[in-house]
Amino acid sequence: MRAVLIVNPNATSTTPAGRDLLAHALESRVKLTVVHTDHRGHAIEIARDAARDGVEVLIVHGGDGTVNEVVNGVLEVNGPGAEGPAVGVVPGGSANVFARALGISPDPIEATNQLVDLLSDYRRNRAWRRIGLMNCGERWGVFTAGMGVDGDVVAAVEAQRAKGRAVTAGRYVRVAIREVLASARKEPALTLHLPDREPVSGVHFAFVSNASPWTYANARPVWTNPSTTFETGLGVFATTSMNVWANLMLARRMLSRKARIEAKHLIREDDLPWLRVTSDTPVACQIDGDYVGLRDTMTFTSVPDALGVLAPAAQTQSDQR
Repeated sequence: MRAVLIVNPNATSTTPAGRDLLAHALESRVKLTVVHTDHRGHAIEIARDAARDGVEVLIVHGGDGTVNEVVNGVLEVNGPGAEGPAVGVVPGGSANVFARALGISPDPIEATNQLVDLLSDYRRNRAWRRIGLMNCGERWGVFTAGMGVDGDVVAAVEAQRAKGRAVTAGRYVRVAIREVLASARKEPALTLHLPDREPVSGVHFAFVSNASPWTYANARPVWTNPSTTFETGLGVFATTSMNVWANLMLARRMLSRKARIEAKHLIREDDLPWLRVTSDTPVACQIDGDYVGLRDTMTFTSVPDALGVLAPAAQTQSDQR
């Protein structure tokens, strides 16, 4: 079995020693080629070339942004649902939301052992786990997208990263507080369009999910749509008020999976086949933690069984309780 290990050497938690250990472990199971990314978009190119060459497995050692690029490169060649390369992840970023949502350990050594075992399982069963993805029109999303303050936060963090500042959970929190307070002074610009419902105007921001949790604050999960998984439709979490106290109460609920995530100013729906967000003026948009620019219209569509992944079997709702 041929595999390509795609390494982002600039990812937050990758080290030369860890990369060598990972490569050595994988070489015992597959015919391995190791490629390092050296510019934004490089992982798309690597994945595209590997898919065209018939490589069976692409293993990403990097953060969520690198994973997104690899998935987009694969689907550019094969399209959703095709028998293209399966994608595995050894976390190397700061949040690693996609890997954790798949059931992969955030610890790179434990994740490496998981992948070695999963490769052995595949040799016996000859079947990859398949997951649904989110078609965002201009690109594919694997776990989340957002318009409004969510995009503003990602844009601000990326600007700080460009200045050489480390990306940490604390920095995200500080930037998020600043952007939320700034957004509270703005008039709502978004309109939410959902299947079989009248459009909802006066929306300040919208988070769209393809998996849960929505993100992590260090090791602590943050929930918006707890029942949204790679095997369901999309989830949406949007607000019609930026009242600070109301949103602080909502934020507390988002830190507990068991809490009822509800509020009078909250629009939250699960298992949607599609949704659209429009805006009176262009607003910031992010996909999988990458800032994609200003947009006035985005349509998000759930595409089941779009991608093969090297990951544990999906948990049922009863397993997760």
